[in-house]
Amino acid sequence: MGKSETSKMFRRLHVPVFDADAAVHELLTAGGRAVRRVEAAFPGVIKNGAVDRPALGARVFGKRDALRKLEAILHPMVGQMQRAFLGAAQARRLPLVVLDIPLLFEGRGEERCDATAVASAPGFLQRQRVLARPNMPVEKFENIRRQQVPDAVKRQRADFILPTGLGRRYTFIHVAKLIAAVRGRPGYAWPPKGRPHRRPTNHPSRRPVHARNRIRH
Repeated sequence: MGKSETSKMFRRLHVPVFDADAAVHELLTAGGRAVRRVEAAFPGVIKNGAVDRPALGARVFGKRDALRKLEAILHPMVGQMQRAFLGAAQARRLPLVVLDIPLLFEGRGEERCDATAVASAPGFLQRQRVLARPNMPVEKFENIRRQQVPDAVKRQRADFILPTGLGRRYTFIHVAKLIAAVRGRPGYAWPPKGRPHRRPTNHPSRRPVHARNRIRH
């Protein structure tokens, strides 16, 4: 959908971004904290001290139990990294950060954010982009789509839409407008002392869009 490119745009505009995909990559690379646990759960997926991601993908592709086993290893570690990121942002008194997280609505992660934004492109363009990646056969692409909330539903549920099908400049303008719109808003979803709290249903940002990028005050 173009979420990686939109994340770069937030960084260009001096908004720090926590990239969940990059966090997973760090955990699985040589010396990563998840390597030994992944090897114990999926023997034979280590190559040169790191997790061979294509090999691991082949072990969990289309297998719900295996995927859940992997998620049980990775998700808590990524959560720790995310909390460290937010803690550092709080210490620096940053007014705004972005959490770039796949499958946000699928995991009800929007409840922990003050606003959500969807990077969204037409279906044909999404398909074209994804199938151009290495190790991405059509079967795998369709399986990934089946696991996700449909884009139309994400657009209805999120707060901001970041269109990524009409060129980078057009997307960049929307990213800049989003930042201007949320700066200065009080935050509700992330209490500084870590108290559990959900943003109220009458929160001023309750307007639809997909949370490929999660915005946080």
